[in-house]
Amino acid sequence: MSGGAGEGGAPALEIWGGVECTVNRVGDVYHDQIERSGHARRLDDLDRFAELGIRALRYPVLWERTAPDGRARFAWADARLGRLRELGVRPIVGLVHHGSGPPGTSLLDPSFVEGLARFARAVAERYPWVEDYTPVNEPLTTARFSGLYGHWYPHGQDGRAFLRALLTQCRAIATAMRAVREVNPRARLVQTEDLGKTFSTPLLAYQAEHENLRRWLSLDLLLGRVDRDHPFYPQLLEWGASPGEIEAFVASPCPPDLLGINHYITSERFIDERLERYPSWFHGGNDRHAYADVEAVRVAAGGVGGHLARLLEVWERYRRPVAITEVHLGGSREEQLRWLAEAHSAAVAARAAGADVRAVTAWALLGSFDWDSLVVRDRGRYEPGVFDVRGRAPRPTALAGLVRALARGEPFDHPVLATPGWWRRPERLLYPPVRVEEGSGAAPVAPCDDGAARCEPPGRGAAIEPSGRGAAIEPSGRGAAGPAEGPPVLIAGATGTLGRAFARLCAYRGLPHRLMGRLDMDIADPASVERALDRHAPWAVVNAAGYVRVDDAEVEPHRCERENASGPAVLAAACRARGVRLVTFSSDQVFDGTGVTPYVETDPARPLSAYGRSKAAAEQQVLSIFPTALVVRTAAFIDPWDASTFVAAALRALRDGRPFSAAEDLIVTPTYTPDLVNAALDLLIDGEGGLWHLANRDAVTWAELVARVAALARVDARRLVRCSSHALCLVAPRPRYSALGSRRGLLLPALDDALARYLVERDGAPAR
Repeated sequence: MSGGAGEGGAPALEIWGGVECTVNRVGDVYHDQIERSGHARRLDDLDRFAELGIRALRYPVLWERTAPDGRARFAWADARLGRLRELGVRPIVGLVHHGSGPPGTSLLDPSFVEGLARFARAVAERYPWVEDYTPVNEPLTTARFSGLYGHWYPHGQDGRAFLRALLTQCRAIATAMRAVREVNPRARLVQTEDLGKTFSTPLLAYQAEHENLRRWLSLDLLLGRVDRDHPFYPQLLEWGASPGEIEAFVASPCPPDLLGINHYITSERFIDERLERYPSWFHGGNDRHAYADVEAVRVAAGGVGGHLARLLEVWERYRRPVAITEVHLGGSREEQLRWLAEAHSAAVAARAAGADVRAVTAWALLGSFDWDSLVVRDRGRYEPGVFDVRGRAPRPTALAGLVRALARGEPFDHPVLATPGWWRRPERLLYPPVRVEEGSGAAPVAPCDDGAARCEPPGRGAAIEPSGRGAAIEPSGRGAAGPAEGPPVLIAGATGTLGRAFARLCAYRGLPHRLMGRLDMDIADPASVERALDRHAPWAVVNAAGYVRVDDAEVEPHRCERENASGPAVLAAACRARGVRLVTFSSDQVFDGTGVTPYVETDPARPLSAYGRSKAAAEQQVLSIFPTALVVRTAAFIDPWDASTFVAAALRALRDGRPFSAAEDLIVTPTYTPDLVNAALDLLIDGEGGLWHLANRDAVTWAELVARVAALARVDARRLVRCSSHALCLVAPRPRYSALGSRRGLLLPALDDALARYLVERDGAPAR
């Protein structure tokens, strides 16, 4: 794919960027994404952004951060806006982003309006050259989360609080823009809003209509469209608005110069009164009906409208310039690439249909934190973006290559783009499918339905709480995935724990793959490898094969050396010759155990055992032959699909009341195989190479590992026998301490997080 060019005198489609900068308040706690991503401390991030070729950057000069006590301190913004100006990147300055202002005000406080206006004027006076402003990001969404669902301060949970929060923000936008334009008459309002659509069964058509009207409220108010004939006018009066304050928007509109549309995979909803079809956490309702509120992508037989439908809808309604001002999807890297590529294609298609679409924005350039739980608590759940900030410096992901190509109007080809995103594949359907129609929002009853229900007159209910904004929504993993397209990933090691895990998760992620046993491809036989690569033409090879019996290696070192060192070297030579990416796996056993802090990639390998020597030799040979190959050191597998692993055996023994012995003098960093596989695939897609350490964070003894998982599983651990490694009669020497850390990035979650998921996922739930 390539970037869109202007036609017929229309400006070219621009690529913008954005930093996730939410500063939301929960109780008395402020959650600051800029601090959490580290951007608050890194001026050189702006150079990274500019190198992508983006034309504009949605950038925060936030009221809460800049003037928390009423006195503005601009040093931070001075340096950053000045650097953007030097780099030739146009800032779109945001003043409030899902916030409620400094501690002395809130969205229900009338003083919020004048307070923000004063701050906006101060910003405009400080930076008179800045022309694009978003005084308040997504006012309708923020009003819902702060005034209707109670997630964010001031935690309102009714229509009156919702409306008051919305009116306050809209008045603040208009007043702030007037203040800015008194300083800079050329200033433009770039007004962002989340835009989705609600679909329903016939019974709930009234509720879908309510929500589909409500979604336009912030823009309708700013454009002066909410007069006495507006269909939502009676509802606003019922929620406590006075005719005068509504009509003030009509008398003094503040029309956006550009409408910014933020569309997420969860933005399209389906509501259904048949509660038995859906998990209880989706149940809610209004004062007339109980219903489930689920992502439409999970039930819509024909799929969802997505960016194109929403762009055309907003264009037809307002006929004003529009941009996609946030494109982000939480999940695996190939799905993030597919989502951005689809958004860009939608913008190009909308322009071809006559819509004045100006830009597509790669949002969350530095990723985001805890949006899977709507940022109501600090759980440390990070979603990478165009850059991954979990290392010493932000690391460009494959998204950076796509953004760069789109910005320059150049082609971008990646094998993973041959397969559609999970939201376009059959496995997206979790619940009985229904047919939804883009025009009305009410769904005809699907064949599996129990009969059509009578449509009733409009009611007055609020929607129930939505789920996170695309943060944790992925394919279900139920059953077989739909056919994936494009060149495959070749996986060596069909009989091993790791090879089977790769095959399972490649299927889950929509990555074409071939799982190879020794008869299909003997990795230590160059001719066998050549034949396999010629036959399957993969874009990447995953070497999950190898000799894993650490003690047996002491008595058959030559066999261990063949599988663990010679085989990877053969693969490296063949992959380098063909330009095929390669990932192969090493072990914590390459270290001698004399360390007292976790080993990192630059620490020298000093193996104690034949097994460790074979892995160290493989590292050296592979990277000597193929320096851009990816070599992953890892340790101590915990696998939800392999009953023979250490943790599975320990739980079986303790549940049966049998003693189980575990060393208390060997320290390791256990690794949950789904986390390992997903991280390795992401790195492979990113084109990463060299040595990486991948293990779940936490150094524990083997005995402590058993005690932890037993406690989480509520299994009696009194039969756990804590012993020395000598008492286990191990043949091969083990390092006393082999915990893995990383200088390149701690990509895997904490151990307790992994163990909790292991206990769920081993019982059949999909691994994520």
